Amino acid sequence: MNYGIILYILSSVLEFAGAFMLLPAGVGFFYGEKESFAFLLVAAVSLLAGFLGRLKKPKSKVFYAREGFVTVSLSWILLSLVGALPFVLTGEIPFYVDALFETVSGFTTTGGTILPDVEVLAHCSQFWRLFTHWLGGMGVLVLILAILPLSGSYNMHLMRAESTGPSVGKLVPKIKSSARILYEIYIGITLLQIILLLCGGLSLYESAGLTFSTVGTGGFGFLNSSAKDYSRYVQVVLLIFMLLCGVSFNCYYLLLARKPKEVLQSEELRAYLGIAAGAALLIGFNARGQFVNLGESLYQALFQVASVMTTTGFTTCDFNAWPMFSKTILFLLMIVGACAGSTGGGLKVSRLVVLMKSIKGEILQVIHPRSVKKLHMDGRGISAGVLHSIRMYLVLYAGIYLVSVLLISIDNFSFETNASAVMAMFNNVGPGFDAVGPLGNYASFSAFSKIVLMFDMLAGRLELLPMLVLFSPKTWKK
Repeated sequence: MNYGIILYILSSVLEFAGAFMLLPAGVGFFYGEKESFAFLLVAAVSLLAGFLGRLKKPKSKVFYAREGFVTVSLSWILLSLVGALPFVLTGEIPFYVDALFETVSGFTTTGGTILPDVEVLAHCSQFWRLFTHWLGGMGVLVLILAILPLSGSYNMHLMRAESTGPSVGKLVPKIKSSARILYEIYIGITLLQIILLLCGGLSLYESAGLTFSTVGTGGFGFLNSSAKDYSRYVQVVLLIFMLLCGVSFNCYYLLLARKPKEVLQSEELRAYLGIAAGAALLIGFNARGQFVNLGESLYQALFQVASVMTTTGFTTCDFNAWPMFSKTILFLLMIVGACAGSTGGGLKVSRLVVLMKSIKGEILQVIHPRSVKKLHMDGRGISAGVLHSIRMYLVLYAGIYLVSVLLISIDNFSFETNASAVMAMFNNVGPGFDAVGPLGNYASFSAFSKIVLMFDMLAGRLELLPMLVLFSPKTWKK
C-alpha cells in the first residue's frame, strides 16, 4: 500500500473542500448572513491543512487498483466529515450525526433529508446543500483529475473507482483529457438549465440551486413541497434535464464528435427510454383516479418515473397515496436506476441489459447444448470478466441490502418504511414510502440506523467495492 500518494491526494481533496466552501460563504456575505462565517472558518482550516499535507511529496507514484479504491472511499468520507461541520457550527443542524447524514446525502446525490423544514435554512447553508449534489454528481476525484497536474497510469484507477457502471473507458487516450471533457459537458448542461430556469422567472440563486440538484440528480430543493409548487414550465425543465442527466455522458461526447449513429445504436439508451416510457404509461393509467384527467395522470406519472429512475428524488405529488401497483413499479425503478456513466444511481440499465442477454444465452444453451455464442452489446463482445463482475455485484448488492434492512429494523418502523428507506438510500434516490415518503423524512431513525444508511449511500454511489475494500485487513498491508 502506497500511503504517501494516498495522503497526498487526500490533502488535495481537503484543499478542494476548502475552496468549494468559499462559494457558500460568498453567498452568505451577499445576503448579510452571520452563518457565512462558519463556512469561511471551515474553508480556511481545510485549505491550510490541505496545503501542509501537500508539502511532503510522495516518494513513489506507483498506484494500483487497491490504492485507487481506498483513495476514492476515504476522499468521499473526508469530504462528508468536513462538509458537515458548517451545519453544526451555524446551529442549523446541531447534532453532528444528523449534519453528516445530510452532507453524505448531498455528496452522494441521494437527496434524503433529516430536516423537517428546509425553508428556514440560511441562503448559504441551502446553497451548500444543493452544491454538494453538483460536486458529487460527476465525481470529486474526476474534477481533481481534470484540474491538478497529476500524471501516470494510476489515474485510471481513481476514475474507475469513482465512475458508475460495470466498465469504465476513456473518451480520449489521456485520462486527464477525458476527465476535462466530461466536466466541460457537465458545466455546459448546467449553464443551459440555469438559463432556461431564469427564463421561467426564477432568480439566479434559485435557478443555480435547482440546477445543481437536477444535473447532479440529487433532489434537494428550496421548498418543503419539493417541485410541487413551481410553475408547470419549471417542472417541465426539471423533467427534461432529469432524463438528460440519466443518460451516459459518453453519448453527449459522441454527439459533439459528430457520431450520432453510435448514440442511436446504444442498446442501453434505447432500454432506458423504453423502460421510462413503459413505466409512465402503466402508472398513468393505474393512478388516473388520483387526478382530474388522464393527461394530468400521465404527466405526473412521467415526472415521478423520471425522478425515481434517474434517482433524482424531486416530487410533484404524494406518490405514497398511489395504488400499490404504481408504487411497486416505482420501487423496481429505484433498483434499475439510470445509465452507466450518468450522474444517476441504481443498478444501471447497462447491467440489466447484459443480465437479460445472459439469461437468454443460458436458455439457448440448454436448448442447443453444442452451440457456442458470444454475448454482444452495441456490436462489441461482452467479456467474461464483465459478466463475472456484474454477477458479483448483484450478490453483494443483495447481501448489503438485506443486512441493512435487518439492522435498521431495530428502530421498529414498518417493513414498507425499512425496505424502501434502504432501497432509496442504497440507490441514491431520496424519498421512499410510508414514513420516508415524499411528505416524510429520515429524522426519526436512530443514530445507529443513520450510520447504516450513510454507509448504504456511499456504497451505492461508489459501486460497492471501494467501500467494502476498507474492511479487509489485507488492504492495509504494505
